[in-house]
Amino acid sequence: MLTLTENASDVVKTITEQSTEADGAGLRISQQDSDPNALTVAPAEAPNSGDQIVESDGARVFVEEGAAVVLDDKVLDAQVDQAGGVQFALAVKP
Repeated sequence: MLTLTENASDVVKTITEQSTEADGAGLRISQQDSDPNALTVAPAEAPNSGDQIVESDGARVFVEEGAAVVLDDKVLDAQVDQAGGVQFALAVKP
C-alpha cells in the first residue's frame, strides 16, 4: 500500500483544506486513460467506489484501483517551491 512522508501529509492536508470544505476530503490519484503509467492528482470531496484510502497524520489520499497496483510499493513525497508550486515524487519503499 502507498505510504506518505511527513512532507507529503502536510502538503495533502494543505491542498485539501484550500480546495474543499467537505469533511473527509482528500486528494485522489488515478491513472490517465491514455497512459496507464501516467498518474493524475486532484482534490476530491470523497473517495470513489473501489478507491484505496490511505490516511497519514490527518491527510487522506484516495487511490484509484489501477493506480493502487502501480503505487503498492511506493512512498509519496512532496515539496513546495518558492513560487508555491507543489511537486510530488515517488520512491520505492526501502
